[in-house]
Amino acid sequence: MNMALAPIAESDVLAEALAGISHVVEGQLDALLPVPESVEARLVEAMRYAVLNGGKRIRALLVVEVANLFSADRICAARVAASVEMLHAYSLVHDDLPAMDDDDLRRGQPSCHKKFDEATAILAGNALLTRAFEVLVEADTDADTDVRCELVLALAAASGMCGMVGGQMIDIESEGKALSVSEIMRLQALKTGRLIQYAAEAGAILGRANASQRLAIANYGRDLGTAFRIYDDILDVNSDTATLGKTAGKDAAQGKATTVSILGLEQAKAEAKHFSGKAISHLESFGDRAEILRALVRFTITRRS
Repeated sequence: MNMALAPIAESDVLAEALAGISHVVEGQLDALLPVPESVEARLVEAMRYAVLNGGKRIRALLVVEVANLFSADRICAARVAASVEMLHAYSLVHDDLPAMDDDDLRRGQPSCHKKFDEATAILAGNALLTRAFEVLVEADTDADTDVRCELVLALAAASGMCGMVGGQMIDIESEGKALSVSEIMRLQALKTGRLIQYAAEAGAILGRANASQRLAIANYGRDLGTAFRIYDDILDVNSDTATLGKTAGKDAAQGKATTVSILGLEQAKAEAKHFSGKAISHLESFGDRAEILRALVRFTITRRS
């Protein structure tokens, strides 16, 4: 198997796929978050600002492309993808708050609490979180109630105290402390990797994949998430604020342990490449049908933001 890691500029197919999924999912988000003619309109405007203000839509693409491997309905997959993007946006809104990472920029624009205010941003994050689960349980997401329940359970596990939120708590508790490689990898697996893994698994749930297929997709998502987070650490050191669309160098400034601070830049790059190769290896049984998923791995460790 060829595991050459091509830059994103060389992958027209992936660029088209990301552009296509952005169009589809943002259409879903627009429809799922209508602005009411009432006093809570400001809340919904803040929600829409957070979730429709750019983004690569990697998690959305994962849902749709994995669902496509198993011939799942694309509209159903787009709704689940929109749900994931809502939950991801909520996490970013709260992550940027003064009580957390205290960042004024997100995707090159003012963070939600700077565009609106801190209280509105907190409420917008809360509302995006709950709307994400509401979308999953609606009958339009899938006719099978068992499938909808499994999607909800899996997202709760990935995003709650044993997933993303738990990882954020570990991150806060670890500021200024020396962590081992295994500790930092666990932190990042929970804070970032679990939601990426869920996005891949959600497509397999929608597609009624069998046990061996589900395992392959889960392993793919896990290793992709690991490579993604390691490369985030690399970008925090190697890039600048204008390119990243958020404040560069904040991890070091806040005394946070990262794979780069522990391993050094070159070893961190080697680890990102290692996990990207592992992620690709889990797709072997899917043949050429998984080429976009492979391209997404290559993009993960060559992106600029």
